[in-house]
Amino acid sequence: MSLGLFRLIGFIGRNMIVANTFGSFAMLIVMALGGYIISRDRIPPWWIWGFWISPLMYAQDAASVNEFLGHSWDKASADNSTQSLGKALLKARNLFPESYWYWIGVGALVGYTILFNILFTLFLSKLSQKSFKQRGMVLPFQQVSMSFSNISYYVDVPLELKQQGISEDKLKLLNNITGAFRPGVLTALVGVSGAGKTTLMDVLAGRKTGGTIEGNISISGYPKRQETFAEYQGTAFVDEVMELVELIPLKGALVGLPGVDGLSTEQRKRLTIAVELVANPSIVFMDEPTSGLDARAAAIVMRTVRNIVNTGRTIVCTIHQPSIDIFESFDEVVLVFLSRSFIYETGRRVIYAGPLGPKSSKLIDYFEGIDGLPRIRPGYNPATWMLEVTSSAEENRLGVDFAEIYRKSTLFQFNEELVARLGKPAVDSEDLNFPTKYSRSYFDQFVACLRKQHLSYWRNPQYTAVRFFYTVIISLMLGTICWEFGSKRDTQQDIFNAMGSMYVAVLFVGITNATAVQPVVSVERFVSYRERAAGTYSALPFAFAQVAIEFPYVFVQALIYSTIFYSLASFEWAASKFLWYTFFMYFTMLYFTFYGMMTTAVTPNHNVAAIIAAPFYMLWNLFSGFMIPHKRIPIWWRWYYWANPVAWSLYGLVASQYSDSDRLIKLSDGAKLMSTRLLVKNVFGFRHDFIGIAGFMVVGFCMLFALIFAFAIKSFNFQRR
Repeated sequence: MSLGLFRLIGFIGRNMIVANTFGSFAMLIVMALGGYIISRDRIPPWWIWGFWISPLMYAQDAASVNEFLGHSWDKASADNSTQSLGKALLKARNLFPESYWYWIGVGALVGYTILFNILFTLFLSKLSQKSFKQRGMVLPFQQVSMSFSNISYYVDVPLELKQQGISEDKLKLLNNITGAFRPGVLTALVGVSGAGKTTLMDVLAGRKTGGTIEGNISISGYPKRQETFAEYQGTAFVDEVMELVELIPLKGALVGLPGVDGLSTEQRKRLTIAVELVANPSIVFMDEPTSGLDARAAAIVMRTVRNIVNTGRTIVCTIHQPSIDIFESFDEVVLVFLSRSFIYETGRRVIYAGPLGPKSSKLIDYFEGIDGLPRIRPGYNPATWMLEVTSSAEENRLGVDFAEIYRKSTLFQFNEELVARLGKPAVDSEDLNFPTKYSRSYFDQFVACLRKQHLSYWRNPQYTAVRFFYTVIISLMLGTICWEFGSKRDTQQDIFNAMGSMYVAVLFVGITNATAVQPVVSVERFVSYRERAAGTYSALPFAFAQVAIEFPYVFVQALIYSTIFYSLASFEWAASKFLWYTFFMYFTMLYFTFYGMMTTAVTPNHNVAAIIAAPFYMLWNLFSGFMIPHKRIPIWWRWYYWANPVAWSLYGLVASQYSDSDRLIKLSDGAKLMSTRLLVKNVFGFRHDFIGIAGFMVVGFCMLFALIFAFAIKSFNFQRR
């Protein structure tokens, strides 16, 4: 039943954040009006419909009737009474004592299961493709060249390959690759799928997260140091870059999510290029900038790339199966070759590195000069022809080694001389050296990241606006469900009902915050991987900015909820009590939000984070002190009550409202009277002098989750390259 309900909600929402919010509304109706948290006789008449449609009510009544009408509960409830103990307990909780409610409950659950799945199927059959509106160099820089010689790259042999008989410990992916990239020259790294184009680019750019690299890499003749490689000149020139990549018409557009809304694929490619250019780099690496684009979009992107090359920068692109127009827009080509017969011994090697020439003439002349290779047909794509005639099958047919042919050619000798020349510093040149890894202090980085997060949140109404909307609705719903619960202090059940309203608010608002923030943090972290790799900022300023931006949003959320609910529930209007209530709700929402961020930071994505977080929600619920009072928790589990943030939130909320009241109330037996202060102390263990400690603990949990989040962002990298 629950699977069908949430599958239906997920389909209707069409967006994870929106679906989570509507799912929380459904859970609120089902749980709060199910007859357990708030007894049936205390539900206001305008909300009683929610009781009758709640699947939890039918499940609870069926299970309760099945248990309490059994033989073990047949004994009389009191002397001279004909009523069984089981029926007395059912009536005390306002549950239905008739045995036929078992079958009503089972039938209702089966009916709900069928209904939800029929609705899901019906809506799915009416699905229509959603159409989204596609929206969306003046500064000097130092021209640099990059030369590299004898580059080899090794990784550990996977276990499955060792099981197939491979005895080597290391797998060589790149083998003695030599070449050079020069300013104002657009170079293409070309090869079949798996040839090692991206691997070579990642090695040269210093973005490999594992493996062993051998060889020499020089920047303008000086040894490459990764900590300063990404930082040539950190001055931003946004307007010039926007014009350079032709993004002026899209200025201010929302980027959105790929395949969902916002910018088109081609516009996203140009935006990605622009983000890299804002730091005014001298060398730019682009991994397949035209992949996934049609001919027109690819031409626009390549025109943008050519504009960048014309500024004198060094540009290197990997390219896969380019069209004739795109291929011939490059100046030079590096062809990476994978010989299947040598994959474990020699790895990927270069079989051509040199100029393309007008209409690819120099490339064609080189390969047509190899005996036995078929000539290119008129009008045929030179890139396709090149990959076809240099395949492993052709190499085996001719009995030659393309890499050795290249190494014996005059072109290779020219490249060796070029690498040697570029590997020596020019006269009067200076090594790239910076006093710090980043151009700005940690505080400046934090301020910049905070400004970025502010804009990101402001432009993300699906997260921020929906959160406020949800808070208003849930406070109105709970306030009208718990109408004047705070002013009703006549019986023990009245106190339990008021405590139930606090329990529901803590769990539902808190879990909604934690769930909603997870996809947001996941997207922000993915973006930060690229920006941190480019040396834009450090991990800790980014993490603390992500934490800091939540403070004002959660404060507004807590103020909205506390003001509306506190008024409707008619709790005592004393300044200290209202401030304590707002205080605990604020830090409760805050630590739930930070908990959601923390689980995302320690897991690869928000889907795994949601799975990891769910069991802890269950434990926090179970050991919160509401379902099982603290004194009744087995002593070997009682430690978890004190380690449970929800328990401290509930402690502070209830104690601040009731632990100083001497008003007498009736206990469950209807005969005895006890002060409110003693009731909450004897049953739940709540004391008024512990409110400050409870406040300290909820603040402490906020700090703990925030620090773990920051540490995880700094220490864990789930981007494998």
